[in-house]
Amino acid sequence: MDIRLGNGYDVHAFEQGDHVILCGVKIPHTAALKGHSDADVGMHAITDAIYGALAQGDIGRHFSPSDPQWKGAASDIFLRHAGQLAQTMGFQISNVDCTLVCELPKIGPHADAMGQRIADILGIETSRVSVKATTSEQLGFTGRQEGIASIATCALVKP
Repeated sequence: MDIRLGNGYDVHAFEQGDHVILCGVKIPHTAALKGHSDADVGMHAITDAIYGALAQGDIGRHFSPSDPQWKGAASDIFLRHAGQLAQTMGFQISNVDCTLVCELPKIGPHADAMGQRIADILGIETSRVSVKATTSEQLGFTGRQEGIASIATCALVKP
Protein backbone atom coordinates (compact mmCIF):
# COMPACT_ATOMS: atom_id res chain seq x y z
CA MET A 1 0.00 0.00 0.00
CA ASP A 2 1.27 3.47 -0.93
CA ILE A 3 0.26 6.14 1.60
CA ARG A 4 1.17 9.77 0.95
CA LEU A 5 0.68 12.95 2.93
CA GLY A 6 0.71 16.45 1.55
CA ASN A 7 0.30 19.87 3.07
CA GLY A 8 -0.73 23.17 1.63
CA TYR A 9 -0.63 26.76 2.82
CA ASP A 10 -2.16 29.90 1.38
CA VAL A 11 -2.79 33.50 2.36
CA HIS A 12 -4.79 36.30 0.81
CA ALA A 13 -5.11 39.93 1.88
CA PHE A 14 -8.39 41.71 2.32
CA GLU A 15 -9.61 44.36 -0.10
CA GLN A 16 -12.81 46.33 -0.47
CA GLY A 17 -15.86 44.10 -0.79
CA ASP A 18 -18.83 42.64 1.01
CA HIS A 19 -18.12 38.89 1.15
CA VAL A 20 -15.45 36.21 1.14
CA ILE A 21 -15.49 32.79 -0.43
CA LEU A 22 -14.02 30.13 1.85
CA CYS A 23 -14.00 26.43 0.95
CA GLY A 24 -16.57 27.20 -1.73
CA VAL A 25 -19.03 28.97 0.56
CA LYS A 26 -19.92 32.64 0.14
CA ILE A 27 -19.89 34.38 3.52
CA PRO A 28 -21.02 37.98 4.07
CA HIS A 29 -18.15 40.08 5.44
CA THR A 30 -16.94 43.68 5.60
CA ALA A 31 -14.20 42.94 3.04
CA ALA A 32 -13.33 40.59 0.19
CA LEU A 33 -10.17 38.57 -0.39
CA LYS A 34 -7.77 39.84 -3.04
CA GLY A 35 -6.45 37.37 -5.59
CA HIS A 36 -6.09 36.44 -9.24
CA SER A 37 -8.89 33.88 -8.94
CA ASP A 38 -11.69 34.01 -6.35
CA ALA A 39 -9.00 33.99 -3.60
CA ASP A 40 -10.50 31.00 -1.76
CA VAL A 41 -7.62 30.36 0.67
CA GLY A 42 -9.20 27.14 1.93
CA MET A 43 -9.56 25.50 -1.45
CA HIS A 44 -6.11 26.73 -2.49
CA ALA A 45 -4.46 25.14 0.55
CA ILE A 46 -6.34 21.86 0.03
CA THR A 47 -5.46 21.84 -3.66
CA ASP A 48 -1.77 22.33 -2.84
CA ALA A 49 -1.95 19.58 -0.22
CA ILE A 50 -3.18 17.13 -2.86
CA TYR A 51 -0.57 18.24 -5.39
CA GLY A 52 2.09 17.96 -2.69
CA ALA A 53 1.10 14.40 -1.79
CA LEU A 54 1.34 13.52 -5.49
CA ALA A 55 4.71 15.32 -5.84
CA GLN A 56 3.11 17.39 -8.61
CA GLY A 57 4.14 20.87 -7.57
CA ASP A 58 1.62 23.50 -6.56
CA ILE A 59 -1.46 25.26 -7.85
CA GLY A 60 0.64 27.82 -9.75
CA ARG A 61 2.33 25.06 -11.73
CA HIS A 62 -1.02 23.81 -13.01
CA PHE A 63 -2.87 27.15 -13.21
CA SER A 64 -0.44 30.00 -13.75
CA PRO A 65 -1.50 33.24 -12.04
CA SER A 66 -0.11 35.12 -15.04
CA ASP A 67 -2.59 33.36 -17.36
CA PRO A 68 -5.59 35.69 -17.89
CA GLN A 69 -7.98 32.76 -18.37
CA TRP A 70 -7.85 32.14 -14.60
CA LYS A 71 -8.68 35.75 -13.65
CA GLY A 72 -11.64 35.55 -11.28
CA ALA A 73 -11.92 31.77 -11.71
CA ALA A 74 -13.82 29.73 -9.14
CA SER A 75 -11.36 27.67 -7.10
CA ASP A 76 -13.43 24.51 -7.42
CA ILE A 77 -11.84 24.20 -10.89
CA PHE A 78 -8.41 23.87 -9.28
CA LEU A 79 -9.53 21.50 -6.52
CA ARG A 80 -11.45 19.29 -8.95
CA HIS A 81 -8.33 19.06 -11.15
CA ALA A 82 -6.16 18.01 -8.19
CA GLY A 83 -8.71 15.37 -7.16
CA GLN A 84 -8.95 14.00 -10.68
CA LEU A 85 -5.16 13.93 -10.99
CA ALA A 86 -4.96 11.88 -7.79
CA GLN A 87 -7.50 9.45 -9.21
CA THR A 88 -5.66 9.24 -12.56
CA MET A 89 -2.46 8.42 -10.68
CA GLY A 90 -4.28 5.57 -8.88
CA PHE A 91 -4.82 7.26 -5.51
CA GLN A 92 -7.90 7.65 -3.35
CA ILE A 93 -8.24 10.63 -1.07
CA SER A 94 -8.35 9.21 2.43
CA ASN A 95 -9.02 12.49 4.22
CA VAL A 96 -8.63 16.25 4.10
CA ASP A 97 -8.06 18.54 7.08
CA CYS A 98 -8.23 22.30 6.58
CA THR A 99 -7.69 25.05 9.15
CA LEU A 100 -8.65 28.64 8.38
CA VAL A 101 -6.79 31.30 10.37
CA CYS A 102 -8.73 34.52 10.89
CA GLU A 103 -10.32 36.71 13.51
CA LEU A 104 -13.36 37.34 11.32
CA PRO A 105 -15.57 36.18 9.72
CA LYS A 106 -16.59 33.48 12.17
CA ILE A 107 -16.14 30.09 10.50
CA GLY A 108 -18.06 27.82 12.89
CA PRO A 109 -21.54 28.54 11.50
CA HIS A 110 -20.31 27.68 7.98
CA ALA A 111 -17.91 24.80 8.66
CA ASP A 112 -20.36 21.99 7.87
CA ALA A 113 -21.37 23.57 4.55
CA MET A 114 -17.69 24.05 3.70
CA GLY A 115 -16.89 20.42 4.46
CA GLN A 116 -19.85 19.29 2.35
CA ARG A 117 -18.72 21.45 -0.58
CA ILE A 118 -15.16 20.09 -0.46
CA ALA A 119 -16.45 16.51 -0.20
CA ASP A 120 -18.79 17.03 -3.17
CA ILE A 121 -16.01 18.41 -5.36
CA LEU A 122 -13.60 15.60 -4.46
CA GLY A 123 -16.25 12.86 -4.59
CA ILE A 124 -15.57 11.65 -1.04
CA GLU A 125 -17.70 11.24 2.08
CA THR A 126 -18.18 14.32 4.25
CA SER A 127 -16.84 12.29 7.19
CA ARG A 128 -13.45 12.43 5.45
CA VAL A 129 -13.32 16.24 5.38
CA SER A 130 -12.56 18.48 8.33
CA VAL A 131 -12.85 22.26 8.11
CA LYS A 132 -12.12 24.24 11.23
CA ALA A 133 -10.82 27.62 12.29
CA THR A 134 -8.55 29.30 14.75
CA THR A 135 -7.57 32.85 15.48
CA SER A 136 -4.04 34.13 15.85
CA GLU A 137 -4.92 35.87 19.13
CA GLN A 138 -4.81 39.27 17.41
CA LEU A 139 -1.16 38.74 16.39
CA GLY A 140 0.30 39.12 12.90
CA PHE A 141 -1.55 40.01 9.70
CA THR A 142 -4.49 37.71 10.45
CA GLY A 143 -4.75 39.11 13.97
CA ARG A 144 -4.82 42.65 12.60
CA GLN A 145 -7.57 41.51 10.22
CA GLU A 146 -5.50 42.25 7.13
CA GLY A 147 -6.24 38.87 5.54
CA ILE A 148 -6.87 35.16 6.01
CA ALA A 149 -4.47 32.21 6.04
CA SER A 150 -5.17 28.53 5.60
CA ILE A 151 -3.24 25.33 6.13
CA ALA A 152 -4.39 21.94 4.89
CA THR A 153 -3.26 18.34 5.06
CA CYS A 154 -4.36 15.53 2.79
CA ALA A 155 -3.73 11.78 2.95
CA LEU A 156 -3.77 9.75 -0.25
CA VAL A 157 -3.86 5.96 -0.45
CA LYS A 158 -3.03 3.66 -3.35
CA PRO A 159 -4.02 0.04 -2.64
